[in-house]
Amino acid sequence: MEEEKWGRRIRAFRKLKGFTQEGLARELGISVSVLGEIERGNRKPKEELMSKIAAIFQIPIDELTQEYVRK
Repeated sequence: MEEEKWGRRIRAFRKLKGFTQEGLARELGISVSVLGEIERGNRKPKEELMSKIAAIFQIPIDELTQEYVRK
């Protein structure tokens, strides 16, 4: 379930960067409910939305899509 991985990473970065769901949804131009579905892994974000999220967080898009490996 790649959507779950993306969702968890988006939620983690959102919190790390100090965004609420409402604030991030507003920045992205989507509803809070859509963002919640993405974060829970129930909805797959389109590539354009992933690019916007990465830009807002000021991180490479790969940080959102790659598998995090703890060493």
